[in-house]
Amino acid sequence: MRKKFWTKDDSQFTLLALPTALWFLLFSYLPMFGAIMAFKDYRISGGFLKSMVESKWAGLDNFKFLFKSGDIWLILRNTLGYNSVMIVLGVVLPVALAIIISEIRGKRLAKVYQTLLFFPYFLSWVVVSALVWAFLSYDLGIVNTALGGLGLEPRRWYMEKSFWPFFLIFMSQWKSLGYSMVVYLAAIKSLDWGIYEAALIDGASKWQQIRRITIPLMRPVIVLMFIMSVGRIFYSDFGLFYQVPRGSNSLYTVTYTLDVYVYQQLKSATTGMASAAALLQAAAACATILFTNWVVKRLDADSAMI
Repeated sequence: MRKKFWTKDDSQFTLLALPTALWFLLFSYLPMFGAIMAFKDYRISGGFLKSMVESKWAGLDNFKFLFKSGDIWLILRNTLGYNSVMIVLGVVLPVALAIIISEIRGKRLAKVYQTLLFFPYFLSWVVVSALVWAFLSYDLGIVNTALGGLGLEPRRWYMEKSFWPFFLIFMSQWKSLGYSMVVYLAAIKSLDWGIYEAALIDGASKWQQIRRITIPLMRPVIVLMFIMSVGRIFYSDFGLFYQVPRGSNSLYTVTYTLDVYVYQQLKSATTGMASAAALLQAAAACATILFTNWVVKRLDADSAMI
């Protein structure tokens, strides 16, 4: 029989997908029109469209200014450096934690651990910033109060450059660890437990089961999460790098990333340069994720995204 071009099932699935498609159209595709600001000397002269039309073309001047800026290498160093560490830790720690929790026999206890670890993910960086301030404030902070009680001098934590790189990485993992762990935990729960029963009959230890069964079977999920993380290597969490240090000028060299730079440019009313930085950021992220997927596809075609 000749297959129909459009069936009743197609109509039903199209209606189900329509809200999501409209959401992406409105919030992901239409805003791409704003990329034209990267090539204009954008000046506000009325509404958005009027300003866009009347602003003079700047060509590649906004991009040239970005690379001529003395901060560009500092920005790239911070963005790529932090993300490289966070990507590695963002794979190793959640996988290890998911395996540990999956081995807990008490279901209620495992649920308690999952909830406690997942809870920080729902906190905004504004709330986290207030909590950090309560601990690290020079005058009334809990840490300095404790140091004073021990007869030690209080420290100006918001001026300690050597302290913040490690602290920012810790805070990033503290907030995102629970979410990533749940993804890997779901992957573990979907594994065929008959394989483990066969391994037990053969006398495999718990470590051998994890090494030879769990981790290899989780590899597609691990690789997928890794590719998605690498695709955002040119992005940084604005709340983490701006809100938590509270915009301290003393920490400029260790907290200045691409997202903070874009925000600072917008505050200075240089919308064209901010758009140029954001466009380069998006293009670099797209190229990175495609390159990473290509490498993975050459090594293991079944684990690649596309």
